[in-house]
Amino acid sequence: MGKKSTESVAASSPTWETLETFARQSMQQFLQRMLEEEVDGVLGRARYERRHGVDAVPGYRNGFGQPRRLSLSNGTITLRRPRVRGLSERVESRLLPAFKRRTEEVGRLLPELYLHGLAQGDFDLACRRCCPPALRNRCPQVGELVRVAEALGASRVRAINAGSHRRN
Repeated sequence: MGKKSTESVAASSPTWETLETFARQSMQQFLQRMLEEEVDGVLGRARYERRHGVDAVPGYRNGFGQPRRLSLSNGTITLRRPRVRGLSERVESRLLPAFKRRTEEVGRLLPELYLHGLAQGDFDLACRRCCPPALRNRCPQVGELVRVAEALGASRVRAINAGSHRRN
């Protein structure tokens, strides 16, 4: 008898261990659908539909662009922008403008983290962003940041406590 094809199918409902991955994949699928619906609105028809009438928008779909990474506050996802040809003007996506690679929130956070010492291993500010004060010393995200910094050979990793963001 042949192999069962249902063994490798992932569960459709997430578990605690797979919650982050499930949320990121769901957001990726949602944004991909939104990009395709945006093109539907520009062309006035859904995918695989023919133009209706002589006065219909003359453009047509032409596959997808290269995979493009987008950094969000909960991780990085990959999207493929639908391509449109045959229009008199260029189609600019309102959801994902050209040359944007991260959300505004991530763009504001990166320089702030750098200025507050994250480049030297001070994780206090990062911890404040992701953990409430009562749980700050047991924050799993900060523990992971410390492990990564140690693995990359950071010269020092500062302890997480009140006032550790100040340099002596």
